[in-house]
Amino acid sequence: MYDGLLPVWKAAGMTSHDVVFKARKILGMKKIGHTGTLDPAVEGVLLLCLGKGTKLVELLMDGEKVYQGEVTFGVSTETEDAEGTVVEEQPVETAIPDETIDQAMQELTGVITQIPPMYSAVKVKGRRLYEYARAGEVVERPKRQVSIDRFERMQPSIYDEQSKMQRTVFMVHCGKGTYIRTLAVDLGRKLGYPAHMSQLIRLSTGGFGKEDAVSLEELAEAVQTGAELPWIQPIETGLKHLPRLDIQGEALIKVRNGQVLEEDYFGATIKEATVVYNDGHAIAIYAPHPSKAGLIKPQKMF
Repeated sequence: MYDGLLPVWKAAGMTSHDVVFKARKILGMKKIGHTGTLDPAVEGVLLLCLGKGTKLVELLMDGEKVYQGEVTFGVSTETEDAEGTVVEEQPVETAIPDETIDQAMQELTGVITQIPPMYSAVKVKGRRLYEYARAGEVVERPKRQVSIDRFERMQPSIYDEQSKMQRTVFMVHCGKGTYIRTLAVDLGRKLGYPAHMSQLIRLSTGGFGKEDAVSLEELAEAVQTGAELPWIQPIETGLKHLPRLDIQGEALIKVRNGQVLEEDYFGATIKEATVVYNDGHAIAIYAPHPSKAGLIKPQKMF
């Protein structure tokens, strides 16, 4: 049984559920979750939470994600990526200036409204959107607010005179729930062309990058040979972005018992989620009581 966080490099062609299923078999444990789905065609970092680490799934889902992708202007597909059937074509007769693309990207930065793609796992009336799409049914998709911290072109765009299409490589820093496919389509719309996301890699999630991640093959080999598993990070690694305080003695007893406390019980007044430590180990996350002013209560217990 392992407790902690395990960044896995997901290969293209696998679902996020496939990764969790295989990790459970490799590590011989059931209590494993992940902090944000990656589409099957996308490779990149998928952060797994093991054992007690599963208590951080919801918290880590809100963490920043970084992607490198490519958008192709001139063609759109039903799935908004390169896997789907072409639904619209419009030749790019002359190359779109990179300065124009940069400006459109800037306009899609900040808190923006997205409509999730029909081929997505978003639920409407108890069914996932892709189920409606496969059945040929039309359903109204809910609008959602997402946060785009950075949306930038990585290199000069490539214009193909023969195909009348243009490709642009980009990087995105974004928050929870962002569909990069939809961002690519919206970029094309701003520029007046059908578009789709032609490539995507998730470079990092929750502060864990490719350099921290392990492939399932490497993980299986390490377990089989009895080697150490240096990729498994302690729970505390996923809490570094939160305020912390250290306790001992009577305070430790009260925290371990999950008591509701005065907001200034620990000395400093707690006004936001704060990690309580003892001897370098996270014991709990305390936050303001949702209904009782002046009090704090445990949000998570470790």
